[in-house]
Amino acid sequence: MLLSGLPEEVGNDEDLARFLTQSNQLSSNGVKPAAFLPSPKTQDVSVARHGEIPRLGLQELGLEATRGRSLRGAAIIRAAAVREVGLDVAADEPPARHALITQWPQLRDDPEMHRARQKQLALDLASNAHLIAPL
Repeated sequence: MLLSGLPEEVGNDEDLARFLTQSNQLSSNGVKPAAFLPSPKTQDVSVARHGEIPRLGLQELGLEATRGRSLRGAAIIRAAAVREVGLDVAADEPPARHALITQWPQLRDDPEMHRARQKQLALDLASNAHLIAPL
């Protein structure tokens, strides 16, 4: 068990929240792929294991996670959907409930293909996510 009380293993049935802080991450039609592009520095995507937290609790979790940046919404996706595209989800506490979408392909010999593959995976994730906005 982690300090948050959650199991160390992220279950396939868990809902994950990607907190959206930039306008290029969402539209009136839903979540954009930019919401799921990995960090160039760490090559992962930060998410929260929000589970059955009511919407108000999700907002509080998002405000804490974004550390004062504007919170435009949240993209909600199941861990199973992340794994179905060949990525993984790993618990990464602290902070409480934090996790990372990992195992992004590393094609450093071909930067163009590397970016294209990341964009395709981000598109796959965005198409499986639903938007909650505003929070």
